Amino acid sequence: MNIILLGPPGAGKGTQASRLEEARGMVQLSTGDMLRAAVKAGTPVGLKAKAVMDAGELVSDEIVSGIIGDRLDELGPDTGVIFDGYPRTAPQAESLDAILTERGRSLDHVIELAVDEDALVERITGRFTCATCGEGYHDIFKQPKMAGVCDKCGGTEFKRRPDDNEETVRTRMAEYHAKTAPILPIYEARGIVSRVDGMADMNDVTQAIAVILDDR
Repeated sequence: MNIILLGPPGAGKGTQASRLEEARGMVQLSTGDMLRAAVKAGTPVGLKAKAVMDAGELVSDEIVSGIIGDRLDELGPDTGVIFDGYPRTAPQAESLDAILTERGRSLDHVIELAVDEDALVERITGRFTCATCGEGYHDIFKQPKMAGVCDKCGGTEFKRRPDDNEETVRTRMAEYHAKTAPILPIYEARGIVSRVDGMADMNDVTQAIAVILDDR
């Protein structure tokens, strides 16, 4: 099974992709991760990408397509994949179709984790972690049982990610809508787009995705 998982930063894509990998043996294909791995491995496509990046230019769709094709060739034909961060434009969607067709694959589902922007801002801007062990907390949803003391390790120092602020989150949301708007109609026309409430409990989101994937 081959699926695209869509959703803005903070929607929970990473969590759900990890659960799909564990439960179904699927492989998450993140273009950023694959690009870095190809450059590090020194593959022909990776060397092309490195030259482009060293010149301060954006990596072309052709290079990204080549990296995705190489990664799919490494996987068994029966290994399901989750595309994360690709495609983002109509031309990339066309390229992905060609890549999959060449390998006897097809796209089964496009699943969007739909979110409420204001609620997502609240979810992200309230996050903080223990500086010692990394345990996660939230200003509203999960405070330490004893104020200022980590439940897990007893640490007393906490930190927040500098980009977990309202302006950055809303900018990311705007970028997400701008990038996904061109590709959703392509897949909606094929009847393979499903939407899940990304603001629901993580386990409920996992269950909703499972229902979609099992209803083939």
